[in-house]
Amino acid sequence: MGQGHSDEHVARNVSTEQLSHELALRFAKKCFTPLEITHFKDIFRSLADEQDGIQYWKEETLCRFLVIPDALGPGPLIYQMATYLGAFPFPSLAPSILTIEAMLKVVVIMTERYGTVLKRGRADRNKLLFRSLAVFDRRMSSVYEKPLQELLDSVRDEESGKVDTSDAVLEEARSQAAGQEPRSALGFAIDKPANDEDEEEDDDELALAALDSLDAIEVFKYDQRATDTKIHHAQIPVDNFRRLLMLLLVIAPLDSQESLSKHAERLTPPRVESLRQVADSILWSFTPEQNAGIFYQSFNKIIPTSLPYMFDGLNPLFEHFLFSKNIDLSKRKRSSAPAQMTSSTIPHIPDPPLEPLLPREGDILNLDILSQMSFFIKGNNLFRRLRPLYLGGDAGFSLGSIEQKVFNWLAPSILLVSGTRLPSSPKGTRERSFADTLPTKRFPNGVSGNNSQGKVIFGAYTDVPWKHTYKEAIGGSEMLLFQLSPLHEVFRASTLSRDYLTFTKAGVGFGCPPPRSKNVSSLSSHTSLGPVSLMLDSSLEFGVFTHDSTGGGSFHPSVTRNTDWQDRFEIENLEIWGCGGDEEAERQRAAWAFEEREAEARRSVKMGKDIEADRALLEMAGLIGGHGNTGGSIG
Repeated sequence: MGQGHSDEHVARNVSTEQLSHELALRFAKKCFTPLEITHFKDIFRSLADEQDGIQYWKEETLCRFLVIPDALGPGPLIYQMATYLGAFPFPSLAPSILTIEAMLKVVVIMTERYGTVLKRGRADRNKLLFRSLAVFDRRMSSVYEKPLQELLDSVRDEESGKVDTSDAVLEEARSQAAGQEPRSALGFAIDKPANDEDEEEDDDELALAALDSLDAIEVFKYDQRATDTKIHHAQIPVDNFRRLLMLLLVIAPLDSQESLSKHAERLTPPRVESLRQVADSILWSFTPEQNAGIFYQSFNKIIPTSLPYMFDGLNPLFEHFLFSKNIDLSKRKRSSAPAQMTSSTIPHIPDPPLEPLLPREGDILNLDILSQMSFFIKGNNLFRRLRPLYLGGDAGFSLGSIEQKVFNWLAPSILLVSGTRLPSSPKGTRERSFADTLPTKRFPNGVSGNNSQGKVIFGAYTDVPWKHTYKEAIGGSEMLLFQLSPLHEVFRASTLSRDYLTFTKAGVGFGCPPPRSKNVSSLSSHTSLGPVSLMLDSSLEFGVFTHDSTGGGSFHPSVTRNTDWQDRFEIENLEIWGCGGDEEAERQRAAWAFEEREAEARRSVKMGKDIEADRALLEMAGLIGGHGNTGGSIG
């Protein structure tokens, strides 16, 4: 007990700078191989600036190394994130100068390699990323330009002991250097921006795990009291988040060691506008019409449900720090080769070209929509893994075409449908006929976002092969129902009901009960719609998406919108894409060939040797002869 008390007393007197240094050393030892550390040091030192013996990276250096595209303008935001993460696990040290230790911590967090050290914190990176993006003052402005010279001077003076190094004074200087209001200017706590929602303790699991690994929890708590900034009082400015979303859409398909320059080359003005539209759809799921920025409460609800893989593209982007072009391992291999094999005789084998991310674009699905879907469906199931099974513009809009193209695909598939909202009062015979098949509309239309033309895009991820459904629906717990425009949201499968997918002559339904056989005494012949459901009619002309906030159906209701709505729309495009490669396509072809052989065998009726006896038998059965026989019974 005495030893434990002594250790706690020592932990209280260790400076935050020393603990931060120890954590960086532990990350270097536990999270990287010696070769990766060698590459990291070479990259950092070859590009670093130096002043008064301090090596550091500037914003320009970081953005140039990561090849952040200027057309999207997220460079200052990425630099802001790095200067915050570089101070981990002490918020009071942010913004930090990007020294080699700070950059090491940035790479560890961005690539999620901290799991070998921080056993408790793997699932809590999102909270740390939010804090790195958030603005804690009232102005809600975009990223400020950092006065780097003042930061360098303060660090140098602090190391030499020339200035007051009390926590309060250092925090005041850092706040001013970050372009934020000094703490003294914020007034009393009651004057700070407040959030009426329920608050929870602002303990960062990653930070707690880091300090726990160093036996320094008490220092963390002291640092929290000194910083005194609540995560629920912070917001991410909308414009900053839009720029980040556009970058995340571009880097979503990025492979390890793949340069972002190849993707940046495609950023033509039309592509940038398309990215902005997709980003706005995602942005509207955070209800920016109600707030000047994005609060942590909505961020924490929406990311796990509708955008769980949104930040995955940061992993390969920051893994570039672990592969230096200045270190050529092939030189060592060539030096150990036989003398007669000179470098000129060793053939250079170029890397095989990568398959396109998408074999072809559809009328709905393009690279930007594909990246948007990768935010909630793992990218390794989408990029270079999708095949067009059914495209309405090519195959025609009919259930028969879907059956011919999609059936026997034995892997997951994705349906996408786009259209235009119908007016409140049906116009024309077709719209009135469709409205007559549905129950009376009780809910208003969904939100329009920035789309004033009434365009909508819905979709569904199906985890089972398509087939005709009669009495029971098909599907599993991995199915998803989602909206991509004008607002992004994912509705996950529920176990309260298992009416996930129906395919009948009445149409295609997701979350709708199977059609029941008609009963003469029935009072209603309307199509049954589930609480959260998507239904396409039998002619594939119209569709309806319903959201009842009370839930209770096959898909969970919205986690953020506690309202009811229903979108009835005219279908403009319909596509079904198969998730798989050549193996799945070959299995589908083999299944179709087998069914064709079976059908041909059934069509072929071989007559026996006694043709007259066979004919007489068929006549008695009433199948041929035209004698008016109605059965094959013999009296």
